[in-house]
Amino acid sequence: MSAVLKPAKMTADEYLAWESAQETRNEYLNGEVFAMTGVRLNHNRITMNLALALRETLKDGPCEVFTIDLKLLVEAANSYFYPDVVATCHPADLADGNALFISHPWLIAEVLSDCTAAYDRSKKFEAYRQIDTLTHYLLVDTDRPHVDLFIRNAEGFWVLHPLGDLDSMEFSAPHAFGLPVNALFEGVVFDAGAPAAPV
Repeated sequence: MSAVLKPAKMTADEYLAWESAQETRNEYLNGEVFAMTGVRLNHNRITMNLALALRETLKDGPCEVFTIDLKLLVEAANSYFYPDVVATCHPADLADGNALFISHPWLIAEVLSDCTAAYDRSKKFEAYRQIDTLTHYLLVDTDRPHVDLFIRNAEGFWVLHPLGDLDSMEFSAPHAFGLPVNALFEGVVFDAGAPAAPV
């Protein structure tokens, strides 16, 4: 979703002060500021499907799920992002209802588009990997029912699990649970007249 690079570099404090006066959202990556573009209908459908499924699954525990309008601070990368979906159980993230950002997620999900897929898979994931609490990174296609789920194993290595519409996404934190991949694509109409995913 990030697209247009702002010409002037900023400090993090300058970015926060500047962005608070903007009508649009902007991500900050170690001095560079990227304007956030609008999303397509399928992107929004997938984001909502995932957020609602996670919220329902986690509702009786200590975790909360947030969507695109909440900033994520990656302090080690000197960056602020707007993930499509993020889940956290950390008390420091949830204690202040007026907080402008969180910084201790265990799950981040990005819904891909043509103009952001490379960024989400490279620079953004490189920054996200510096978050100590992060154990799951989910990349969701919008042109087919497919996801790439990266899970950090006990040795600290990220393992890729490519999954199709008949598979289940298996999460191990904060407790073990699964979500069917096709639940993310409910109501989504793919290009070339492909039918929507089953309801």
